[in-house]
Amino acid sequence: MKAKLHDSFNFLSKITLRRIWNVVRVISSFYYSKITKKVLVKGNPFTISIEPTTACNLACPECPSGQKIFSRPTGKMDPEFFRKTIDAIHKDLIYLIFYFQGEPYLNPKFLEMVSYAAKKKIYTITSTNAHFIDDKTAKATIESGLDRLIISLDGTTQEVYQNYRVNGSMEKVLAGAEHLVKWKKKLKSKTPHLIFQFLVVRPNEHQIEDVKALAKKIGVDEVKFKSAQIYDYKNGSDLIPLNEKYSRYKKSADGTYEIKNELNNYCWKMWHSNVVTWDGKVVPCCFDKDAKYVMGDMTEKPFHEIWESGEYGKFRQNLATHRNQIDICKNCTEGGKVWLLG
Repeated sequence: MKAKLHDSFNFLSKITLRRIWNVVRVISSFYYSKITKKVLVKGNPFTISIEPTTACNLACPECPSGQKIFSRPTGKMDPEFFRKTIDAIHKDLIYLIFYFQGEPYLNPKFLEMVSYAAKKKIYTITSTNAHFIDDKTAKATIESGLDRLIISLDGTTQEVYQNYRVNGSMEKVLAGAEHLVKWKKKLKSKTPHLIFQFLVVRPNEHQIEDVKALAKKIGVDEVKFKSAQIYDYKNGSDLIPLNEKYSRYKKSADGTYEIKNELNNYCWKMWHSNVVTWDGKVVPCCFDKDAKYVMGDMTEKPFHEIWESGEYGKFRQNLATHRNQIDICKNCTEGGKVWLLG
């Protein structure tokens, strides 16, 4: 609880008057659009996901990066492009996610980019499979100023862990977590807030209590449980957990599966956030994993010109009238809930 409170206070420390005013403008224009069905966008996104790389060392079954099935190229973000991007948007930006697809630590300049964003007083977060966090990298991670670090740990035994994290080593993951905890203590740092993220699937759902105990033993600050996105869910999957609490899907009377949430014709993400791919493409959200809906290219146009473009406006309007016809929205758990800190 103490660690979570510190994380919340740390997030709040990033707030400026300009950023507050931007949030107010974004929220008010979102609700206006939601009520009237007439798209109005005021302000700039205060949450952005940046993709350090599309490369990954694992082969997770429901991940385009792991399965190497992208139609877009694999590559690493150039740090100079990153710095120019942050210089252009940091005054309104509160929350920066260093993740889209791929394993961030495979970009050798990843922690340099984190440090640059941290100096701009932006709350920084990343998600990792933790296979590349040795003692030296753990120390550098703490010193980078990273605010939150999510470590994927989808099992508490190697046999169970590798069911989803194919080609992965649980031993490396735990060693990485231990290095991070050690250096946080040595450097007397409150950050990053360390999270074990447990993707609940059928092979590991019996280990939910075990992962809580393991996190406590190592000294990780928090455990979060995440439901798995299944691409071909209609006829069921061996990955869909039996406990519906941890599933995005429910079984229908005819034996097929359907997504639990109602697909409303609005989405908060279209007003407060977006994604920038490693090569500068701006896409609407993290469900567009193959960058099918490119709103613009930041190597050709400034970000704010893309954010306010007719292309982006058309996409938002289509979503506000017939979201169920947009393929990346059909397997989405997001909706109209306004949130600032996940």
